[in-house]
Amino acid sequence: MTHGPEIDAGAELDPVHPIAPPEHAHAHTPGRAQGLSTAEVAEHVARGEVNDVPVRSSRSLSEIVRANVFTRFNAIIGVLWVVMLFVAPIQDGLFGFVIIANTGIGIIQELRAKKTLDSLAVVGEAKPTVRRDGQAAEISTSEIVLGDLIELGPGDKVVVDGETVEADGLEVDESLLTGEADPVLKKPGDPMMSGSFVVAGGGAFTATKVGREAYAAQLAEEASRFTLVHSELRTGISTILKYVTWMMVPTAIGLIISQLVHDKHNFKDSIARTVGGIVPMIPEGLVLLTSVAFAIGVIRLGRRQCLVQELPAIEGLARVNVVCLDKTGTLTEGGMDVTEARMLGGADEAYVRKVLGALGESDPRPNASLQAIIDAYPEVEEWRCTESLPFSSARKYSGAAFSEGNGENSTWLLGAPDVLLPAGDAALDEIDQLNRQGLRVLLLARAAGELDDAEPAASAVPTALVVLEQRLRPDAAETLAYFAEQNVQAKVISGDNAVSVGAVAAKLGLPGAENTIDARQLPTDQEEMAKVLEANSVFGRVTPQQKRDMVAAMQSKGNTVAMTGDGVNDVLALKDADIGVSMGSGSEATRAVAQIVLLNNSFATLPSVVAEGRRVIGNITRVATLFLVKTVYSVLLAVLVVCFQVDYPFLPRHLTLLSTLTIGIPAFFLALAPNTERAKPHFVHRVMKYAIPGGVIAGLATFITYMFARHFYTGAGSLAAETSAATLTLFLVSMWVLAIIARPYTWWRICLVLAMAAGFLLVLVVPWLQDFFALKLVGVSLPWTAVGIAAVASVALEFAWRWVGRRFPD
Repeated sequence: MTHGPEIDAGAELDPVHPIAPPEHAHAHTPGRAQGLSTAEVAEHVARGEVNDVPVRSSRSLSEIVRANVFTRFNAIIGVLWVVMLFVAPIQDGLFGFVIIANTGIGIIQELRAKKTLDSLAVVGEAKPTVRRDGQAAEISTSEIVLGDLIELGPGDKVVVDGETVEADGLEVDESLLTGEADPVLKKPGDPMMSGSFVVAGGGAFTATKVGREAYAAQLAEEASRFTLVHSELRTGISTILKYVTWMMVPTAIGLIISQLVHDKHNFKDSIARTVGGIVPMIPEGLVLLTSVAFAIGVIRLGRRQCLVQELPAIEGLARVNVVCLDKTGTLTEGGMDVTEARMLGGADEAYVRKVLGALGESDPRPNASLQAIIDAYPEVEEWRCTESLPFSSARKYSGAAFSEGNGENSTWLLGAPDVLLPAGDAALDEIDQLNRQGLRVLLLARAAGELDDAEPAASAVPTALVVLEQRLRPDAAETLAYFAEQNVQAKVISGDNAVSVGAVAAKLGLPGAENTIDARQLPTDQEEMAKVLEANSVFGRVTPQQKRDMVAAMQSKGNTVAMTGDGVNDVLALKDADIGVSMGSGSEATRAVAQIVLLNNSFATLPSVVAEGRRVIGNITRVATLFLVKTVYSVLLAVLVVCFQVDYPFLPRHLTLLSTLTIGIPAFFLALAPNTERAKPHFVHRVMKYAIPGGVIAGLATFITYMFARHFYTGAGSLAAETSAATLTLFLVSMWVLAIIARPYTWWRICLVLAMAAGFLLVLVVPWLQDFFALKLVGVSLPWTAVGIAAVASVALEFAWRWVGRRFPD
């Protein structure tokens, strides 16, 4: 089976577009392998020899339930809840029901996210072409059986292990498996490894290992799974929880000893107050809200046809400060149009049209450039392709040899003019003028030798210039403007002619487009390359390896780099970038390694992803501060109680009420609110610098009120009165923390804070709620003292918050 050239002027392959191969490409030809018959496929299916490895983009149901239910803090709270059910009224066990509700919410939201992801993954799934009964057809990866004959073309991913049967200049990149960047030329009989991808040529291979037998397939499955790890946000929360655990254990032990041994009170009451001191130390809702915020982010992006293959990618793109953009398929649409063919050296136009028609006819899987030529020039039935040289990113041109049907033979090259023409050629000036208009130019040249010569382009005779017009994406300029407003640098990195790339970038209003750099002049030293990259924005004639090197150079300067692309030449750079973004119409290989796939092929979706990530990070930082203020004041109160040998002031019901009104309900709304603040690093530092002073002030104010109350109230019921006064102070200070966190105010945030205050007021004035929560303010002077102490603490909070912001800037 002979393939024609894969033609492109640039270093990049255009994505394989959903263009149906010509019907004759699937017809039986002598010597062409037929593949399995329908009966043979049925036999393999009956024996279970099917590629049944699930292509998963999300966690399974059991994994979601396990992750939300079986947590360290759920275990602690579960034990304490069981204890409380035996020793105290049901209202002191309310915290257990809250945890059940929270866990349920977490599971439901993740299941919704899973449903969204799985449905999108089906839409974006690669459909390999399998030959059965001599006919080629696209099928799902999971339908491949042992012995299937699978066809390959540029950009296709090898989905199962196998053995090469047909090869026509077939070059396969196995770098994702072996780490070796150089493409491997495959010949019949050579092994094929799943997880590799085709960079040039075409062919077919027989599946020898399917399903879980293919080790590389297992690696690919693990690599593409939906995950909650490798996220600064989640890592930071885990670090905080680790320290909280270390603080909590000795404090809880001291509290237990203090309440059970030293104070000699009623056993059940002592147990209740001990549990009341331990439970609020646990920031149990923080992990839940992080998962919920991420899950809802996935759902929101799913509605925009954005497939998030790795959950932290939402967060990662929000932290990005450099976006590398491939021109073809990203800034421009995949399709092109031939505007004209300019003859060189007195070439006969009618003959050139036949050459171009033959080139188009020779390739059953044309890319965008060749498809434009096919659309413009009809096929020539009497011409027959006898040999082909597939396009490669390193060569930047392709070739084909023809028997013209009249006894004449000819060999032609088509590709980048500045590569095929010698420096100083007169045609280069004309080409440069076309490139400055943003037009793409291919050179058709007649080769002097054979395609298998060491240098096929040597002494080639220029025959014609094929001028292609690229279609700019209508939303590209607006998206680039968004990144500029957000202080995110945009770098256009393309394999096309540098002048042409610069012209396209200039049309889209990209700053620095007038200073386009030809990547062939880039320094190889990483430090020097980083300086050039920092000073310039548009780069042409970039090879795949250079794209990878450029990403590494920018990362070496502390940048968080996102790479967008759709061709196989982008795979290495996509893999190495902090965040890889692929177009849905891109090659299977790019979709496989990217963390984010834009299924609607719209570059304009990227701002939505950035905004979603910023919403998640900014809001989780807010609510984390709320949760950790509670942890700090709970630990401090427990330490003070142990040191002063007094009763713990609260029962679990009091802190359940406070946590619900000042943290739980507000945090849920704040975590899902809009937030456009640019993501900042050092999550733990930013949270703890506010949580520690906030928690210390709240804890001290509460304990001071409690000690005043202990000296003020005497006799039966004094402990209940003391608890009520301390609860009032703690609620007011916690509300002030909430009021600070809720800034900047909007109408709904003000309503949220006021609604929480109204809820507490309701408990204080409704008799049955007073009894249920054991809260009743006694007298006038001490409750007002509690209010006064809370007011002083709130002023101290404001001062501390502002001082910390100035002293320890982000």
